[in-house]
Parts: sequence; structure tokens; C-alpha cells
Amino acid sequence: MNTEVLESNFNKANNFKDLPNGVAGLIEKNKDATFYGIASGRSMEGVGIFDGDLLIIDRSVDVKQGDVIVAAYSGVFVCKIADLKNNLLLSDSVEYPPVKVTKHDEYLFEGVVISSVRMHRGNIKEKL
Repeated sequence: MNTEVLESNFNKANNFKDLPNGVAGLIEKNKDATFYGIASGRSMEGVGIFDGDLLIIDRSVDVKQGDVIVAAYSGVFVCKIADLKNNLLLSDSVEYPPVKVTKHDEYLFEGVVISSVRMHRGNIKEKL
């Protein structure tokens, strides 16, 4: 096996000793405002979020146009793309139409998805 090829495509993080706060330091920018969720469904596959992925959500981050967010919409947590200009919740799939948020809707912004983690062996839903 040619290890030179592997070494040029992989940078081992020395068991995370080189990272100031381990893996958590990479994904939790504000520990007190960070929470986690599990993605469900296929509507966000276009942005790389798949069913069963772990979502890292930060409540302290100001939402910007095009951010992936988590919100409570009509009593259900949803993960969508924020279209602030048009007041829409967008999926990244043609199978799911945009949702217009109006003043009559039950809507609460929960946070910006700052990262996601995919389980390559098993499904996180099976572990809960």
C-alpha cells in the first residue's frame, strides 16, 4: 500500500491533543448557547444534511440570508434555509415547496445550524 497517498490526503489531529478544546472546541463556538438535534427527512440533502445527521445549533449567532436554521413552525421543529428577504423557509429539494411565514403562523427561530455530523456506521437514531 502506498502510504504517501494516504498521508497527503489525511491530516491526523494527534488524538485531538492539538485542538484547544478537543472536537467540541471545533463545533461549539458558544457552549452556553449550543444545542443538538437529529435531522429527520430528506428535504435538506442538497446542503449535505441527511436523515439521522447530528445538527449542532447555535442560538447566539445572528441569522443571515441563506443560513440553515432550526425553527419551531406550527409546533414542529424544522431545519430549513432562511430566506429573510421573502420571509420563506426553504428546503434544498424540489420535492418540498417553500413555506411562507406570516404573522399568523406559530413560528419561533431556535438557532443557526453551524455544523452537522454524519454517522457512517449505524444511525444515531438507533442509539437514542
